Amino acid sequence: MGFLDVITGKRKLAPPAPDRLFAISTAYITFETSLGLTTRGAAAIVFQPLATADFDSIVREMEEVVRATAGDSGTRVESSDDTYGFRWLVLKGSGFDDLVVGINAVSSALEAGGYGERLLCAVFAFEDQRRHPVYWIYNYKRGSFYPFVPAGGEQQRDNERELRLQAQIGKELPVEPELQRWFPLWGSPI
Repeated sequence: MGFLDVITGKRKLAPPAPDRLFAISTAYITFETSLGLTTRGAAAIVFQPLATADFDSIVREMEEVVRATAGDSGTRVESSDDTYGFRWLVLKGSGFDDLVVGINAVSSALEAGGYGERLLCAVFAFEDQRRHPVYWIYNYKRGSFYPFVPAGGEQQRDNERELRLQAQIGKELPVEPELQRWFPLWGSPI
């Protein structure tokens, strides 16, 4: 059974391992020590909302859970919709691991409720020593990360820096091998 079986629907591809998201927690040490990247204290999960009571209930409950568990760490939760119809659930706080755990809690609840296909990505905001933004984006459908580095100017990105970051992180993060899948996220609220 090969590629043709997948295309014709005779065989399904295995979904990405959900625990791959946690690789960014261990990679954060390398971000700080070797790459000079520090957290901006913000992360977001991006998904396509569905206008059903069940979906709304799951999202509302997860916001409450994240707020309740974040009380000790001071993590705040905000929600906004973008012009493309996607919802951004933004977590802000100083504890990087708390941000990762909060993002995972939301994605796990949506997947458990049968809405995993609505997940687009998770975004983690960093900055370099010159305070320029650097984002690491986790694509749920692919189970991999990729860097996004905005450059000066309207919707320009620093492709050279993105490729350098990919090479520097090595095997610590599952990085998306297909560069054409490195989609920029302009106008991010984080």
